Amino acid sequence: MTPQGVPVPGPPAYRDADVLRWLAAYTASVTGDVVYFLALSWSAARVAGPSQVGLVIAAGALPRAVLMLGGGVVADRFGPRRVAVASDATRSVVILAAAAAVLLISPGLWLLVPVALVFGVVDAVFMPAVGALPPRIAAPEQLARVQGMRGLSIRLSNAAGPLLAGVVLAVGGAAGAFAAAGALFALSLALLLTVRVPPLPSLPSTDDRASAVGELRDGLRYVRRHRMLAPLVTVIGLSEMCFSGPVAAGLVLLADERGWGAAGMGWIASAFSVGAAAGALLLTVGSRVPRAGMTVSGALFVTAAGTVALGHARSLPLAVAFGALVGLTSGVTATVTGALVQTETDPRYLGRVTSVTTLCALGLAPVLFPVAGVTVDVWGAAMFFTVCGGICLLAAVFGVAAPALRRAELRGDGAQSTPAPSSSPA
Repeated sequence: MTPQGVPVPGPPAYRDADVLRWLAAYTASVTGDVVYFLALSWSAARVAGPSQVGLVIAAGALPRAVLMLGGGVVADRFGPRRVAVASDATRSVVILAAAAAVLLISPGLWLLVPVALVFGVVDAVFMPAVGALPPRIAAPEQLARVQGMRGLSIRLSNAAGPLLAGVVLAVGGAAGAFAAAGALFALSLALLLTVRVPPLPSLPSTDDRASAVGELRDGLRYVRRHRMLAPLVTVIGLSEMCFSGPVAAGLVLLADERGWGAAGMGWIASAFSVGAAAGALLLTVGSRVPRAGMTVSGALFVTAAGTVALGHARSLPLAVAFGALVGLTSGVTATVTGALVQTETDPRYLGRVTSVTTLCALGLAPVLFPVAGVTVDVWGAAMFFTVCGGICLLAAVFGVAAPALRRAELRGDGAQSTPAPSSSPA
């Protein structure tokens, strides 16, 4: 280990036991998330009708978005592994308790809303913590691979989660689905407990540090002053603005407008997922990413063009092809930007920086869902996808215009990362 506690170059990430245990824990957690949200939506629809489903989901989404930055402060203050373990344990207990309550009594909004609220609060702490772990357990030149493996994990979880939820809902009802989600969180917890994370000797003790608000300001100042992270976070926010959820709603509306039906929507969504998985797999098995900054901008240019073309496609096969292309390039963008963030960030700030990027990726989704519906209703699906393509184009142009990001390289095979921040945080 280096004096800073960062691992020295070792085996490829897919052979590293700690990385594989983290990945398994992450996969179990994401799958549990999918099962939990479907169980929550199903229960809300059964007890209060479809009109209340949005209220229950919002009860969890709002605190997660509001408290995400604070979750990054907690992860940096107490250590990402410790915080991830504690929050995973809390999620497991809360959801298993919800399963018992649903089994023993008739559930209502009085139960579902508090469960969603507590889960959202805990999730705001868990997500930055678990996302900050890879740079602590993998060598810098392996982070692109780790992010590719993470992308594959997300695709696998999003494919397996609904199937598992459907089975347990059919067999055991909402109580069975909540129990399955709680068990997955417990499995994630057990795996995280086996991950070995080297300490950071330079990290000051809790008593010597500033208040939580001061640490949050320090983290935001660190991002703002960092010559790489400042433009990179902007690119991540713009590139993820539509693809964190609104595009999925747009696909439903596009298929309905074109008369392709649910089957057509499913084909396009599946093609998008396959393309994204292919992009993640490509970066998982590849030895390195040449000219990472330009790779991001190039992928965003293609994503912009593919998104516009998808919205104007008049035949289902053409839409499926464009969906696969957009999935491939957006998957490459997400993987490379994630690796750049983790390579460039000082380990002491990883939780806070991860919380900022996660908030950029997910925070605007609840607001943009209704915007997608209004846009399609007034101007049509083609206009919605054109706007999304324009946002991706803006991200690509910004990436090319920012010198530090344009010249960015991921470490590995002799490549060096960009220089440290131009000025230290105050």
